[in-house]
Amino acid sequence: MSMEFLPDKPIYQQLIDHIIGDIIRGTLIAGAKLPSVRDYAVSVGVNANTMQRVYKELEQMEITETRRGQGSFVTENTERIQELREEMKEQLVQSFIQNLEALGFTTNEMVNYLQKRGGNDD
Repeated sequence: MSMEFLPDKPIYQQLIDHIIGDIIRGTLIAGAKLPSVRDYAVSVGVNANTMQRVYKELEQMEITETRRGQGSFVTENTERIQELREEMKEQLVQSFIQNLEALGFTTNEMVNYLQKRGGNDD
């Protein structure tokens, strides 16, 4: 599952985003065991130190937890996973708005377009 990395964003951050995306999509479920640092590093084609940093950051964000002698697991705290979904949604919407505003689109134009596309349901 070797990954293609963007040159304008640190690799470790891209890996964090990828794992968070898998959690939000449900590809990685609450309580799921993550591959070992070494196995994950080999599978995505990065240095083990980079992957160790990814796991450390995820744990500090309370997205994963490490169990001594067992490995790293996705948090079982479903409230934290829901918060993560909301945080990601907020970031994406903010980026969307900033990009469109930079091109001169108004809020009304954005809202009208989203409503036309059926995007006004929760």
